[in-house]
Amino acid sequence: MDKVIGTLVAVAVVALVGWLMYRSWKRRTVRDESLSSYPVPAEHAAPVVDAEVLYVATTPLGEPLERLAVHGLAFRGSGHLEVLPEGLILRIAGESLTFVPADRLVGAQLASYAIDRGVEPEGLVALTWIAQEHGTVERTEPRVDSYVRARYPGDQARIIQAVNDIAAAPAAQRSEQDIAAAPAAPRPEQESEASND
Repeated sequence: MDKVIGTLVAVAVVALVGWLMYRSWKRRTVRDESLSSYPVPAEHAAPVVDAEVLYVATTPLGEPLERLAVHGLAFRGSGHLEVLPEGLILRIAGESLTFVPADRLVGAQLASYAIDRGVEPEGLVALTWIAQEHGTVERTEPRVDSYVRARYPGDQARIIQAVNDIAAAPAAQRSEQDIAAAPAAPRPEQESEASND
């Protein structure tokens, strides 16, 4: 009789934990359903870097222990990462394709841990980007970190270099456009004429 009661209690505890986990995940999915990556361009150049990776998680910027349920990036899995002049493509097994345009990439750096995954120091690559947000009144630019682990030696440095290079290019272009659009500063003779008036 005691064994039966013990078994029933154990089953009830496991069922309760499973239900709480399911409810937590559903709430997270609803919370993050407005976030997504971007449509893949119909035409794009050949990859600058092409690497096999293990995709770990996507989290809010600077919060590696808070998983986001972004469509296509909700679950850990084997992946294939391509860095193109137009942006970054991440193909995760069993998930829809993820594309981040170059002007939405912030940069890449080394990381040591993310939710559900701790590795040797600086064993992960954190890809920082600006997610697309749908259905919100205020237009915000939510920054997120997507963590990957390169499968082969040398790929980690190549990924970081390539991502930072293409992320810097649109930023430099925007700076040049801002300078071109800025009103020209008055020449000294113009200032003196204005003061005489």
